[in-house]
Amino acid sequence: MTDIKSLDNTKLQELMISLGEKPFRAKQLYNWLHVRLAESYGQMSNLPLALRERLEKEFPLLTLSQVNRQVSALDGTRKYLFALPDGNLVESVWMQYRHGNSVCISSQAGCRMGCAFCASTLDGLARNLVPSEMLEQIYAIQRDTKQRVSNVVVMGTGEPLDNYENLLVFLRMLTDENGLHISQRNVTVSTCGLVPQIYALAKEKLQITLALSLHAATDEKRSSLMPVAKRYSIRELMEACRFYWKETGRRLTFEYSLIGGINDSDEDAQLLSILARNVGCHVNLIPINPVRERSFVRSKAERIAAFKNKLEKTGINVTIRREMGRDIDGACGQLRHGHLDSGQRGERGR
Repeated sequence: MTDIKSLDNTKLQELMISLGEKPFRAKQLYNWLHVRLAESYGQMSNLPLALRERLEKEFPLLTLSQVNRQVSALDGTRKYLFALPDGNLVESVWMQYRHGNSVCISSQAGCRMGCAFCASTLDGLARNLVPSEMLEQIYAIQRDTKQRVSNVVVMGTGEPLDNYENLLVFLRMLTDENGLHISQRNVTVSTCGLVPQIYALAKEKLQITLALSLHAATDEKRSSLMPVAKRYSIRELMEACRFYWKETGRRLTFEYSLIGGINDSDEDAQLLSILARNVGCHVNLIPINPVRERSFVRSKAERIAAFKNKLEKTGINVTIRREMGRDIDGACGQLRHGHLDSGQRGERGR
C-alpha cells in the first residue's frame, strides 16, 4: 500500500494524475499533510468529498500514537515515546533554546550498531523508519506543543546512515519550500561512522551539518566502544570527513562522549586535537548519561573542564553539550528500552 505521506511533490502529483485528478490537487494535498499537519482527510476541506473518500479507502494516513511523554521540571524539555502503526516504538525529544525550538528524532526502531555506552542498541534493530515516520515525529510534537520547530537533529534511536535512502527523502521533504521549509543549515544528522555513506552524502551537496560520533581518538580504544570501528579505521573515517568538508563546505561536528577513566585523559585530548586539526570541525563534548545496564560513569566536572581546556589550547573550537531534561530519562533509548523491558517483565510474570 502506498504511503502517501512519504511521497514528495513530484510523486504526489504523479499519483493524482494516475487517479484522474488535476495536478493542482497534489499541491493542495501536500499543503494539508506537511504544512497544516492534517491528521485525517476529513480536515482537507478544499478537496472534493469523492476524492477524500477515495484517499481514505486506498491510502490510509500514517500517524503516531503517543505512548508516553515526560516533561522536565527544570527546563521544559519534553521526551516522547511514540508507537508506530505496527506497534514498534521510537523516541523523540523537544528542546527549547533562545534561537528556537529543536527536535531530536529517531531514524530507526532500535539500532544494530552496538555502541557499548548507548541504550538505543540494547534491544537490537527492529526496522528502518520510512520518511513519513520520521516527519510525523516532528509533526506530532508541533501539534502537542503548538509551537514551530526551527531545528531538527537526527540523533535519536538508530543510525541514520544505516537507513540512507529513507533519510535522503526525509531531508528533502523536511526542507522543501512547500512543506515545513526548515533550512538545511538548521538540520544535523549524526553518524557513528559509516564511511561509504559519508562519501555518498557528501556528493548530495546538502547544506546540513554532519555530526560524527567519534568518542575515541585511537582505533584500539574506539573499537572497544564502537563495533563499527572494526570495519572502518580512524584513518579511513578522517579521509571521508575531509571529503565531506571539501565537497559541501560545511564544518563537521565531532561528538565525543566523556566516560570516566576510559577516554578522558590528557593523552586522549591530545590525540583528539590532532585529528580535529586536520578536519574542519567543531568538537562537542558530551558527559555521558549513565545507563543502568552499562558500567560506564561520566567524567568528573574537573576532568571535563581540563579536557576542554587542553583542546582549546591547541586551537580547537570546543563546547560542552548543555544538558537538557536532566530529571527525565536522558540517554537515547532509555525511555523506549524501559517500556520494552517493563512489558517483557510483565509477560514473564503472567
